[in-house]
Amino acid sequence: MSKVHGTIHWNELMTRDVAAARNYYENVAGWSFSTMPMEEGDYHIAKIGETMIAGMMDMSTMPGMENLAPHWFMYVAVDDVDASVTQTRDLGGQIMRDPFDVPGIGRIAIITDPSGAALGIMTPS
Repeated sequence: MSKVHGTIHWNELMTRDVAAARNYYENVAGWSFSTMPMEEGDYHIAKIGETMIAGMMDMSTMPGMENLAPHWFMYVAVDDVDASVTQTRDLGGQIMRDPFDVPGIGRIAIITDPSGAALGIMTPS
């Protein structure tokens, strides 16, 4: 996980079949997983050795995800999420979810760039 402004900080797999996805990445990529209970459901952290490399969530109960296909979602590190949200609006992007804090993780906003591609921007803790 890079905290350097402009780098990809984190990737998450949003899926409806966590067991199949875990099995796939364990076998193909050699990842191991730990599970972290969350309010929205279990969060599965993919690791190589002890290094956390990605996350995985069950999207089947998440509002607004009903019509979306399973997908990888990335987060770009920025120095100041709130300033980046303002820049996003100024440059023609849209804000899908205003900045919010995740204790111990960082400050996050979900946006679309001017081309319509969705991503997360975050200032890591």
